[in-house]
Amino acid sequence: MALISRKGLQLYSSSTPASRSALMTLIKKLNFISGQRKPQNCSSVAMRMLCVKDKPQYTFCRKKHLQLQMQPLSVNETLHLYGDPRNCTKSNNVWMDEQLFFKKLDNLCTSKEIFYFLSSLEVMSDTMASGALQRISEVEVDDSGLKNPGLLENDIFRALCFQFEFESSRLSNTGLLNALQALIKLRIDPQSTLMISLLSESEERLGRGQLTAENLSALGESLLELESPSCVTLEQIVNHMQERGIERWSPREIVMVYKILQVTVREGKQWQKLLNRLNGVTLHTVSQLSSNFVSVILNSLVVLRQTRAVPLVTALCKHSVKHVPYFTDHELVNVLEAFLYFGQKVQVFTEALERHVPKSIHTMHPQTVSKVMQYCCKKMILSKPIFDAVAEGFISSANRLTTDQIAAYIIPFGTLNYLPPSASSLFRKLEAVLHTQLRHFQPHTLLNLLHSCVLIQRYPINFLPKIFSPYFLQKLQAQPPGLNRVVMSQLTQLFLTVTLECPFYKGPKLLSKYQVKAYPTPHSSPDVHLFKRVKRGLLYLLKKRIYFASEVSTPYFYVVDIEIKLDEDGFVLPAAQLEEVHRRIALCVDGQNRFCAHSHNLLGEEAIKQRHLQLLGYEVVQVPFFEIESLQNTRKMADYLHKKIFPCTYGLSN
Repeated sequence: MALISRKGLQLYSSSTPASRSALMTLIKKLNFISGQRKPQNCSSVAMRMLCVKDKPQYTFCRKKHLQLQMQPLSVNETLHLYGDPRNCTKSNNVWMDEQLFFKKLDNLCTSKEIFYFLSSLEVMSDTMASGALQRISEVEVDDSGLKNPGLLENDIFRALCFQFEFESSRLSNTGLLNALQALIKLRIDPQSTLMISLLSESEERLGRGQLTAENLSALGESLLELESPSCVTLEQIVNHMQERGIERWSPREIVMVYKILQVTVREGKQWQKLLNRLNGVTLHTVSQLSSNFVSVILNSLVVLRQTRAVPLVTALCKHSVKHVPYFTDHELVNVLEAFLYFGQKVQVFTEALERHVPKSIHTMHPQTVSKVMQYCCKKMILSKPIFDAVAEGFISSANRLTTDQIAAYIIPFGTLNYLPPSASSLFRKLEAVLHTQLRHFQPHTLLNLLHSCVLIQRYPINFLPKIFSPYFLQKLQAQPPGLNRVVMSQLTQLFLTVTLECPFYKGPKLLSKYQVKAYPTPHSSPDVHLFKRVKRGLLYLLKKRIYFASEVSTPYFYVVDIEIKLDEDGFVLPAAQLEEVHRRIALCVDGQNRFCAHSHNLLGEEAIKQRHLQLLGYEVVQVPFFEIESLQNTRKMADYLHKKIFPCTYGLSN
């Protein structure tokens, strides 16, 4: 999450004598048990207060006071949030009190409860104080930010912050880094004196080599939450960690280093040798990774363009299957983006999505649903459970979607040629949304959306006058990718659709200069191997190559795979003959590339082509891959084509 800086939470001064006096009284009572000297110049620093910008300032007084117990630092200290009795200098009674403190703290669910609990204490260690700040950040911060900004004006919170700022040099490593982590999560301005003090002290200890492996991870994670972390400091962390040996890193440390490398690579730093080693070590820890760690590492591999780390990517994608029900929206988006970037397609992952999405559709973020649909569309996966659930989700929430999200929800239905059971309600809702939001759509987004509708015979008649208007076409041309061949093909197919399928349309026409003569699509070309087998079968059947033509361009925008001409009596004519042609047969050799993955469902672009060829007078004969892939030889292929093309008989003209 980004930090709120200038418009966020900052340190301000109070100029009122009453507030200054109250804070001075509090500071005098916040003595350290160890008896160490208080910070100098308290009269000036006592005026600093935490508050929300543009709100009135508040006096700083309280009835009950806290006291932070600080322990002297040693270079080799090892302290943890929950303490370590082997290295702790306190008595066992105090140690048990600290354990009890954290046990009670974990059961508190609001900052109000936490402050009340803290106000009942007379003494606590810096580890306990930083733990309290961490718990506050856990219960009061969500994806939208700080739930209750007023907590920053609480007297106890201010007193804690004051002590952490001016006694940073005497904090334990654990207390220092946990406090830093919590305050960053609470969106405290990184330019405030409090944060500068904690960050500076952390960097000094890093430079002196005082931080343990766990400390390094905590500091790295904290710095990564800042908008502009110091790349020099991040590199120092990685270098210190490498001294310990990459093979000994925990999953948490591995994840943190991947995130650091993302940041430093953007600054031009090259880490490929380290990445190669890191990818190899990570491969052996995949089974130990949580859903969050899987998501973070996959995202890092995408950002770092680790296209050669195929074994690691494959292992992570397979491991992600069991985490599908537990991914957050953001994590699932990262995983799906990795599947798309690396070209991964794991059937069991799709099956996991099919179980998860229908149950979660009404609670999933629209951007996550959009990414799921993009994944299905790019991978040509027609998942009826997912598509049916998304259709229902669109019907109930379309008014809350952005224009890009609307397009992301709907376009895959056309691309994969699927109408859900709720199709009538779905497209009524789409039409209603278009009427209210049409002017907000970007030109190319709107064209893609309306084009996808005609693929499945849903005709946007009311919106075509806008599409064919010179003003809209100028806007299309002005925005990337402009009026390239694909865009002009979409316009041409829209125009051909209303001409052939909507003869009642009387609106503006598409000018000829915006029309193309052939429709280029990545799935339109026939499968080369399949195509050769069919042509050999036809040659065996018709005896001469002159009786059929392949890849014939028609005057109507489409290319026919194989064309056979017949005269009035049903005799086959030479392909080059133009007179006495009574019937034209369009043989569509449909390889797997024209169908949805693992399905016999034609893609939208091929379905509309065959529909239009019929309307243009062709007799369309489909030769799908799944009907001929088992045919062993040319003779069997010829027999198949005979029954398919000439179910009764055939003859050749003289």
